[in-house]
Amino acid sequence: MDRDSLIFCIGSLAVSLLVAVVAFPFMAMDEDIVEKAATPQPAYEMGTVDVGKGFGELPVEELMAYYVDNPPAAAASGAAPIVRFGGC
Repeated sequence: MDRDSLIFCIGSLAVSLLVAVVAFPFMAMDEDIVEKAATPQPAYEMGTVDVGKGFGELPVEELMAYYVDNPPAAAASGAAPIVRFGGC
């Protein structure tokens, strides 16, 4: 590798690292949001979720009740798992 290429690679890495260090505080989540996300919340406090595709907004409590009443079917042995609920 010649000298110009080496200078360019090191310079690019340095600029990328500098941009990441400067931009991280602006892009990071606030500590109170991180704490709230790490603490389990009751379903009735979560409000409603827009599930789309013509279903509109539904309360999280109703979604969880439906999931408990209608659990996903177990996959046959050796088959790929069946994923029907893409929630939390």
